[in-house]
Formats: sequence, structure tokens, C-alpha cells
Amino acid sequence: MITVSVCMIVKNEEERLCACLDSLRDFADEIIIVDTGSTDNTKELALRYTDKVFDYEWTGSFADARNYCFGKATCDYIYTADADETLDNENQAKLRALKEVMDEKVDIVQMYYCNQLENNTIYSFDRELRPKLYKRVRGFEFEGEIHEMVRLEPRVIELDIDIIHKPGIGHASRDLKAFERLAEREGNDGMPKIMDERLEHIYAKELVIAGEYENYEPGYKYFSRVAELDYIGMERLGIAINMAAICAARRGDNIGFMKYALRAAAGNIMTSELACELGAYYESMHDINEACMWYYNALRECEPAMDINYGAKVPVEAMERLGMDATIYLDRE
Repeated sequence: MITVSVCMIVKNEEERLCACLDSLRDFADEIIIVDTGSTDNTKELALRYTDKVFDYEWTGSFADARNYCFGKATCDYIYTADADETLDNENQAKLRALKEVMDEKVDIVQMYYCNQLENNTIYSFDRELRPKLYKRVRGFEFEGEIHEMVRLEPRVIELDIDIIHKPGIGHASRDLKAFERLAEREGNDGMPKIMDERLEHIYAKELVIAGEYENYEPGYKYFSRVAELDYIGMERLGIAINMAAICAARRGDNIGFMKYALRAAAGNIMTSELACELGAYYESMHDINEACMWYYNALRECEPAMDINYGAKVPVEAMERLGMDATIYLDRE
């Protein structure tokens, strides 16, 4: 039977930590908690479950903290958890059963992350697979009867185990501050650096879904810079142009808003999010016909890129608020 280290990084999680650990304690052979600067009772609560509680000076990088935590593990496999996750009794039983039958040649086990759309997260699916269990030490081996090669790709399996995700209120604001720090970095040449495309898209999602007024100025500064680059792909360029327009609109900069909205329209790269922003603009100007036209475009002519709600729920509610029956347009092709 395999052994499992549950590894967590935490900060000020006293309200949720016990529920998470209660759902994992019968699965874990060891629990490792790395605290990045809690000022509440998180560490005291963690010590009820394990003596492996470590302080870690925050570097601004979640990857650094995760790697430090993984480095403390001693079991065959590492299960990575966050304090805002729980498992019900049925899925706890599935986890315990997994230890009995696990093929030790498997490198990664993916499980279902659930409850995504209920809590204003950046994810577009209510239930999606995530890698959760990792082999701590991966051995390399040859494969192939002839012209043998070392197997480099990990062996990954997917299991029908549901992990309930319930993020707290401050989750998004913390992440946006981290993105703003990334957006301000300079390269060796003294010029601002841009993020990798994956992080950049997550930043866009965070801004659309959970941004506040103070987040839109740094968002506009970053995405308007990316929108002027000539060496990135069209999909990435389209996101940047749409996000520059959205951030400008939400900070009341109508000149910047129209500049990038027109560029998106001319390039046929407008997203449902930006079309809704145009609808909201004309609604605020009491031009109901124009507002409904843009909400219709969000629903039928564009696709959402940051938040799926802008492809259905948001424009439908807006059109109904303006006295138009939008349900007849809901069957997207």
C-alpha cells in the first residue's frame, strides 16, 4: 500500500483549515503545513493535526512556497491541498480505497475540482480535472522492445473523486495584487516585462470577474502595453485589446475604451465581455436600442473569453432589464 504526504501552504485560514484537514486526516500518512505569515490561529489549529508545521518567509511566489513544502515530504506520494477544499464522506472513502489499489507506476492522479461557478472563481467549468496526487520520487525507465527510449512523459490517471472548492472573500484581491506586482517587473534592459500567456489570461479572468476600481488602472496599463506588441499571436493580441477596452471602461476612461473597443470591432476579435461593456455604456447613456444591440451581440455574435456568464447570463439579464425577451436568443449555434 502506498503512503501519502498531504502538503499545504496556508495563511490566515483559521475558519476553514479544520474542515479541510478533517476530511483528509484518515487518508494522510503525514501532514505538512507551511505557514507563510498567519496572524490568526492557523498555526495553533494546524498543530492539532501534525507536528510538521513550518514557517516560510513569503517571496511573492506560490511556486517557491509549494516547492519548499514538497521538499519536507517523505512518503511515496504527495497530495496537494488548499484550506478551501473539502471532501464529503463518499469521496473520503474513495481516497482511502485508492491507497489500497494504487499502481505505483502511476506518476500523477487527477481528480475533479468542483463547485467552481458558485464562488466567483475564474474557472469556466463547475467540475474539471486537476492533478492532485503526485509521485514524490519519479524513477526513469526504458520502454520499447527495440530502439528503446527512456520514458519521459508521466503516467497520468483520472479518478472520479470530487473535491469541493469554497474560496474565501479575499482570495481574488490577493491574487490581483500579485498580478499587479508581476505586471510592474522590469527586464534586464530596463523595459517592462510581460507575463507568460497562461498567467496573462488568468489575470484577465481575475480582472473581469473580481476586479475593483483600483485594479483597473494597472490592468489598463498592462494590457494596453501588450496590445501594442507585434510578435504575439492573434488570440493573445485579441485578449489584450479586449481587456484594455474593458479596464478603460471600468475606470471611466471613455477615450481609451472607445479606442480599443473600435480596434476589437475592426479586427473582428470582440469578446462577449467587451460587447456587454458596450451595452452597459449605452445603457448608461439611456440609448436603449443601442444597448440591446450590443447585449444581443454578446449573446449571439461573440464568444466569452474570460467569464462564460458574459455569453449568456449577463446579456440575458440586461436585455430583460431593458424590457426585451432575450430567452429566444439563448440557443447558441
